[in-house]
Amino acid sequence: MEHGVVEREKTGEPGSEGFLYGFIAEFERPEDLVAAARRTHEAGYRRVDAYSPFPVEELSEALGFRDVWVPLIMLTGGIMGALLGFSLLYYCMVISYPINVGGEPLYGWPIYVPITYECTILLSALSGIFGMFLLNRLPQPYHPVFEAAGFDRASSDRFFLCIEASDPHFDREETRRFMDSLGASNVTAVNAPELGLQES
Repeated sequence: MEHGVVEREKTGEPGSEGFLYGFIAEFERPEDLVAAARRTHEAGYRRVDAYSPFPVEELSEALGFRDVWVPLIMLTGGIMGALLGFSLLYYCMVISYPINVGGEPLYGWPIYVPITYECTILLSALSGIFGMFLLNRLPQPYHPVFEAAGFDRASSDRFFLCIEASDPHFDREETRRFMDSLGASNVTAVNAPELGLQES
């Protein structure tokens, strides 16, 4: 295959059959998927994803996924919630609408604790939910892997591993040979339509 053709498929430029999104391998058992994911990560591939009908133990670790952004987003949301709740109470009870009850001081931090705590939990949870949706690019009504033959069984009884063409180590022939060596029951190319999603 000529170098120009390989580059066109790797970079996702429109071709006669659309974009080459990558290669996807089909497995019949979750243990095989985990083993294949571990070998793929050890081989240096990083733009990899796996699909299964239920959560598979150790799969995230095998793929090298490290969830560091969602905890940071939740921590930031929790801190902002605490500051917002405390500041709102202080503004209402001390600045905007002060009420002298039995000569007690206007500012008494212990009575601020329940609302501050609730605002912390609320904003932390909401930040985690929306952050997860944003990082996972959801909602996603279309994805190139939907074009793969037999991928509908990913929601019932099959397990899939996909190496994207945007991976720096991706080479059409070498990657295909590597995926054939993983022991998959089937390995196919995923061709996304020209109007489909394109990974950056």
